[in-house]
Parts: sequence; C-alpha cells; structure tokens
Amino acid sequence: MSGPAAIILAAGAGSRLRSVAPVKPLVDVGGRPLIAHALAAMQAGGAARAVVVLGYRAEAIEAAAASAASGAGLPVDFVHNPHWETTPNGVSLLAARAHIGPGSLLMMADHLLSPQLVRRLVEGAALPLALGVDRRLGHPHVDEADVTRVRTGDGRIRAIGKHLAVYDCYDTGLFRIGPELVSALDSLRSPGLSDGVSILAGAGLAQAVDIGDAPWLDVDDARALKLARDEWRAA
Repeated sequence: MSGPAAIILAAGAGSRLRSVAPVKPLVDVGGRPLIAHALAAMQAGGAARAVVVLGYRAEAIEAAAASAASGAGLPVDFVHNPHWETTPNGVSLLAARAHIGPGSLLMMADHLLSPQLVRRLVEGAALPLALGVDRRLGHPHVDEADVTRVRTGDGRIRAIGKHLAVYDCYDTGLFRIGPELVSALDSLRSPGLSDGVSILAGAGLAQAVDIGDAPWLDVDDARALKLARDEWRAA
C-alpha cells in the first residue's frame, strides 16, 4: 500500500475543554466528531493508513475513529499510551514508534486542518522533519497565550516553544516526521514533542513550511470550540 502512515495523538484528557466537552476528540463540529475531521485531513494529505494513539476514554474514541475510518475506506490501527496522565506528549508519539517511517504525518486529534494545509506541507517537505507554520501573527483564531511559537530562518526551524519571546510564526500542529524524531525523543528523560523538534532544529534537520492562508484551528477551549462551530470551513 503506497502513501505514508498518519499518526494522530488522542490520548490526553482535554482539561481546558472539559466543562463543555467531556471527551475532546468526540466533540461535534459540523455534524462530525473532531477525530473524524482529523482522519479526513490525513487521508486528504495522501495517508494510506492512520494510527491513533489512545489514553483517556480510549474505548469511546476508538469506536468513533474506527467508524469514521471505515466510512472513508482508510485502514486504522490503535495503540495505547498507558502513561497518558503523567507524561508529556512525546511519550504518546513513542507509543506509535513501530508505525513511524520516513514521511509519516503527525497531528493532534483536537486540531482542525484543511486539506489545503496538509497538501502544502506534504509538497513542501524536504528535511527529516517538517512543520506547517502560520506567519499570520495576531490572527484572531489563535490563542496567543497558549499557541506554540516558532522562530525560523532560511526556511528552517531555529527555536520552538510556548514561551518564545522572539518568534515569526505559529505551530499549526501538523508535522511530517521520520525515525529521526523518534531517536530525538528517546534521548530525553521527559520527552515533550517540542523538545524533540528542538533537537532536530539544532542539527539543521527541521524545516518550516509556510501554509499561506490555509485554514486551521486548535480546538482547545470553549472559545475555540465556538469558533469551530460558527466559522470552520475546511476548503
């Protein structure tokens, strides 16, 4: 089967959205749960199969993802992160290590990503790690206090983190990855995803791919959920 695997991280408890959505990947946007939107975005980007990493409310999320993937004709596997409550998100990615090869896609289950964004990342990726970045600083859909910030130079990632004081774009939550990121995370005692990206960036192996005006939205709190339901268009 041609095409990369798509890793979707869906293990977290979604505490910032819990008051309005007890299980974040299952929250309805436009008649479909977020996990179904994630699977559709990955398929649109050329993924041949999906791998969903589970933790909190695993059975319910697995059932919804299996149903959505079956309807789309997309093979899907599931892996569990048994330490989802106490470890950073890189541990969830490491749980899927057996499925990660060169050119694998990676996204978070609580992000809405347009097919256009996914295609731009796939077509523009050249280094072992590529991240879709949004240079529209101050965009009203972005939570400036919570978004992961990125500083770039010559098309490469120079720094990444939520507390960067100097930055020129936002992390959209969509990556193209390979075994190099797994190795970087393995070297860390507490492997957060941004920490692994920082290691590759330091080695000159992390690329920033400009998404232009492609829509995306991190559905992480009640405000973002309202935006998703009122305004999301995946074109």
